[in-house]
Amino acid sequence: MPFVSPDVIAKKWVTAVQDYSLLVARAIANLFSGKIYWADIFTQMDSIGFGSLPIVILTGFFTGCVLALQSSVSLKRYGAISETATLVSLGMVKELGPVLTGLMVSGRNASGMASELGSMRVTEQIDAMRALGTDPIRKLVTPRLFATVVMLFFLTIISDACGIGGGSMVSVLILHLKGPAYFHSSYTALDYRDIIQGLTKPLFSGFIIASVGCFFGMTTTGGTQGVGRSTTQAVVVSSVFVILMDFVLTKVMIGIFGG
Repeated sequence: MPFVSPDVIAKKWVTAVQDYSLLVARAIANLFSGKIYWADIFTQMDSIGFGSLPIVILTGFFTGCVLALQSSVSLKRYGAISETATLVSLGMVKELGPVLTGLMVSGRNASGMASELGSMRVTEQIDAMRALGTDPIRKLVTPRLFATVVMLFFLTIISDACGIGGGSMVSVLILHLKGPAYFHSSYTALDYRDIIQGLTKPLFSGFIIASVGCFFGMTTTGGTQGVGRSTTQAVVVSSVFVILMDFVLTKVMIGIFGG
């Protein structure tokens, strides 16, 4: 592999950040001006939202099951196994639900967006759109960005509910706790600060997933190999930034709400 000087790498990264920022700015501006392709938005909502539903339900449910099992092991030492519901509900709503849902949707949809748009790019379909007077960003990027942000919000709520349900199954069938007591503890353990924190993260995660996936798709070069490379990069970059965003938002929320 030939040696690449640091200044070339730095210029490449700066150019990529600039192109990404311009793409995102134009995609957001399209929501407030000009024609909005509502049919494409609803199509993307169906693909992203309902298409991701099975994996989100399974991930949330079994995460709640594992969280209940692991929590019970530690709580038994202090005779506080009845607090399992509190840990499961707080863990799912504040942290695990938003993050795992974001990672699952990132793996499924960021790759799909990158591969779909990348294929259109290398086969010159995007250039044909421009030649026909259609703005590719308005037609392809804006609907995906809007649909991902909206649907990830609701997918996170479903994941949280499934996680709490999975924890209840383990608590009742394995730990022999009372079902009504479990759900009462889950409900009383949460307040508005926890819910705000848990439902703010998917808005940022959805934005990251869609914008990164579309960026790598729209900048694909190199034929079919380039499509595969863009798909891989989209999943890796979006997943890393979802986790980084989670850390930053958690820090900010703790500073605002005090925990």
